[in-house]
Amino acid sequence: MSDKERIHLTIDGQDVQVPQGTVILEAAKTVGIHIPHYCYHPGLSCVGSCRMCLVQIEKSPKLQPSCATPVAEGMIVSTNTPAALKNRQSVLEFLLANHPLDCPVCDQAGECELQNYYMDHGRYDARFNENKGKKKKAYPIGPYIILDQERCVLCTRCVRFTQEISKTFEMGVIDRGHRSAIDIFPGNELNNRYSGNLADICPVGALTDRDFRFKCRVWFLGKTNSICPGCSRGCNIEIHFNERFNPRYHKDRVQRLKPRYHKEVNGRWICDEGRYAYHAIDAENRLRVPLMRQGENTQEVSWEEAIRSIAKSLKETLDKYGPQGVAVLASPQMTNEELFGIRQLFQDHLKIENIEYRIPAGEEPYSDDILITADKNPNSKGAGIFIPSSPGARNMLQACSEGRIHLLYVFHHDLTSSYDSDYISSALGRVDRVVFQGSWNHPTAALADTILPAAVYAEKDGTYANIEGRVQRIHAAVLPLGESLPDLDIVAKLAEELGLSINRTPAAVFEEIAQSVEDFSGMTYAKVGDGGQLLKQEAGK
Repeated sequence: MSDKERIHLTIDGQDVQVPQGTVILEAAKTVGIHIPHYCYHPGLSCVGSCRMCLVQIEKSPKLQPSCATPVAEGMIVSTNTPAALKNRQSVLEFLLANHPLDCPVCDQAGECELQNYYMDHGRYDARFNENKGKKKKAYPIGPYIILDQERCVLCTRCVRFTQEISKTFEMGVIDRGHRSAIDIFPGNELNNRYSGNLADICPVGALTDRDFRFKCRVWFLGKTNSICPGCSRGCNIEIHFNERFNPRYHKDRVQRLKPRYHKEVNGRWICDEGRYAYHAIDAENRLRVPLMRQGENTQEVSWEEAIRSIAKSLKETLDKYGPQGVAVLASPQMTNEELFGIRQLFQDHLKIENIEYRIPAGEEPYSDDILITADKNPNSKGAGIFIPSSPGARNMLQACSEGRIHLLYVFHHDLTSSYDSDYISSALGRVDRVVFQGSWNHPTAALADTILPAAVYAEKDGTYANIEGRVQRIHAAVLPLGESLPDLDIVAKLAEELGLSINRTPAAVFEEIAQSVEDFSGMTYAKVGDGGQLLKQEAGK
């Protein structure tokens, strides 16, 4: 954008340059000035109803709403004049007149804009002596959200979200005047696929997340940027984890997921399916230690013993049957770095060609035109680059059934979710050695001779390539559970036992990828950053 297309103005004495059409509130953000507001949200339409964001514009006799007033050339704005400050005090006084004094037991404490603004602008000499109005308190309006009408400031963000984003129209303002309240329309419930976002956009404690309710105070939470692995959209998220986690007193390390703004990927939202899938991170069926089958049972073994046993079986199978006697089923749930390591070990070094990463969906997957995609894997795009020519899972299983595969290495997949369990049991039963490497104990893992526990996305670093070919980074928020390890570490251990060398540092592997894979040429972790970077084939479109 040329300088001629930008508007020049002054806000609190600072020179500001922003695109034409920008509202004052957003212009102020660009120079670090926060103007208090409730009803305004950058992802929703503007209604200008709360009157908290009024500012003084030179030569204007009245205060103006900064959320609804576009910038103009040469405009001079003051956000903290005596009149503006008095207005905020008055607005807060009216909002608090009937607000319950239940901050100590409110889940929004620590994230509440009513608390924050009151500390900055509130009247400390309360003048309201009458009985406070009573409304519905703490009642569920859907599977994920609880409504407390007494805490509501009628910003209507939730109403606009259901009208403009989810387009499900469950919520509205009921009644008029001082009786006005946010509520669900009769006969409805808040059960759309994006309902959890209402807890995010509510500026106070009126809409809270039932899943997070009373679990952890927000000031005990650490935050790590990551990517949702629930589908190929690659929504940007924050992983919120308990920094004071103690297994004696707490069950889950990860407490919740929150959307992270990315204009090109997910905007400001995430779906409920992705939001609440974090429970799997600390689930009871997580694999925590290496296991090896002894007769009908499995027993815990050391990593050294498990890796040594797999390496021995690989060597024996390759010597006796050649590369065609081994099959590898990788997973698009894995990072680019891990998939590259699999290709290096099994294809480049061991010359195994029978490598696949796809299995068909067990049932028709849901998708929509908002965020959710039919592909439920975060890295199918990357997997297709590193494992381009594949035999197909059905052909691979058929080869197992016919006794042509003598060692099968499965990464993460539960084959019984897509195929008849008896068929899978029969097919894998014909294989001399089945190795399963993954994070959860499911029916396919139970059929393996050796089980290797792998870290989940929240426990490792790496990159995914989403449906649009945007390479995005994930970061470890918590340590791997038990003795589990990132897939890249496990593959590197196996390579080392075989006398081969595979780099186990994700950043170093990504450099190798950038040097040897055309689509990734020129990329570095620094360039990918938090915004991601398009694959070369996509950037040229």
